[in-house]
Amino acid sequence: MAMTRLILYTKHLDRMVAFYTAHYGYFVHSHPDADDRMTELRPDGDGVILLLHPAGKAQKQGQVQVKLVFDVEDVDAARNSLIAAGVDVGPVHRADGYGFANMKDPSGNAVQISGRAAWDRGMADAG
Repeated sequence: MAMTRLILYTKHLDRMVAFYTAHYGYFVHSHPDADDRMTELRPDGDGVILLLHPAGKAQKQGQVQVKLVFDVEDVDAARNSLIAAGVDVGPVHRADGYGFANMKDPSGNAVQISGRAAWDRGMADAG
């Protein structure tokens, strides 16, 4: 069993599609229709499929205890690229040999870029 899809509720569908396609290499696989209200975004390669679902009127944005983490080889370079594209990214934090930086998507969900996977590979190669 593996997690392959993540549903994100949003009141900002167009902004969410633009955010994940422009900055994280996702593409729109399917749009909502009469039978399915979700927009499906797929990664270019391996990764979790994002299902964007219209949020209900009573749902508050960005209040779920989930953080989307995107692995990058160079956190500083990825952060600089995101900032240059207009994304508000927090500072790079260092922890146990790797760096990470946090931001919010257009619906207020927590998003992180992380060098942990690259650090894990380096540790495995050193072992």
